[in-house]
Amino acid sequence: MLNRNIETFIGCDNEYEESDIVIFGAPFDSTTSFRPGTRFASKAMRSESFGIETYSPYQDKDLEDKLIFDGGDLELSFGNTERALGQIEEFTGKIIRDGKIPCMIGGEHLVTLGAVRAVAEQYPDLHVIQFDAHADLRDDYLEEKLSHATVIHRVWDILGDGRIFQFGIRSGDRSEIEWGKDHVYTNKFNFDTLDEITQKLNGKPIYLTIDLDVLDPSVFPGTGTPEAGGVSFMDLLQAILTVSGLNIVACDVNELSPVYDQSGVSTAVACKVLRELLLAVNEQK
Repeated sequence: MLNRNIETFIGCDNEYEESDIVIFGAPFDSTTSFRPGTRFASKAMRSESFGIETYSPYQDKDLEDKLIFDGGDLELSFGNTERALGQIEEFTGKIIRDGKIPCMIGGEHLVTLGAVRAVAEQYPDLHVIQFDAHADLRDDYLEEKLSHATVIHRVWDILGDGRIFQFGIRSGDRSEIEWGKDHVYTNKFNFDTLDEITQKLNGKPIYLTIDLDVLDPSVFPGTGTPEAGGVSFMDLLQAILTVSGLNIVACDVNELSPVYDQSGVSTAVACKVLRELLLAVNEQK
C-alpha cells in the first residue's frame, strides 16, 4: 500500500499528542538586512538531516528514544511582518498551552520575537539566553522597529532589565552596545561566563535562542551576515550541554541560509546543532 510522503527531521516522527517537544519551521526572512535566504533553512535541514545519525556519541542519547513531533513549516505572510509574527505567536502558544516544548527553526532571527511573545504570556518570569554574533539591540534599523537587527530590543520591551543573557557577541552598532550595558548581560566573543550565569538562572523558565552565525564562518559560511572571529562547533556544543540542565521551556535555531554554502556543510552543521539541542533540552515544564 502506498503512503503519503511526509518528510520530517530525522527521528522526529512521533504523534503530536504523545510528544514532549514540537519542532516547526518559520520560513521568514523579509527584514534581512544583508543576504536573504534563511526562509529555505527548515526544508533544507529536514532533507539533509538524513545524512546524520539519530544517535549522538557526544551525549550517548538517540532521537529514536525521544518523543518529538515535527509540525512542518508555517505558512507565513511575507508581505506583512506583524502578521507573520502573530502567526508564529499563535502556533507557539498552542504548543505551550498543550504542555509541550516548542523548538522553532528559523528563518531570520526576528521570528524569535513571535515565539517569545507567546512563551512570556505563559511564563511571566521568562529569561532569555542568546547565542549570537550580533547584539540585535538596535531600537530601529533604517527607521523600522521590526527587524532581525532589533529583535532582542523588542524582546527586552517584553521582559525588561536583567532577563536577557547574550554570549558570543562580536558585532553591533556602538550605540546599541552602549545601550545594552545598562539593560542586558553580554559576554563578548565566547561563552566564558556561561557556567556562572547558568547557576544564577537555575529554576527559572528559559527561552534559548541560537543564532547559528555565532559560529565562525570557517565552520558555518552559509548565513546571511557572517562575522569572523566566531566560536567552534565544539564550543557551541559544550555551551548547549552547559545550559541543558536549566528549565528550557522553548528554544529556536535560526539564520542558516543554505544557498550561500553549496557544499552543504553549513546545513549539515545546523542539523547536528539541532540534533544535539533536541537531545539536551530538558522535558520538565
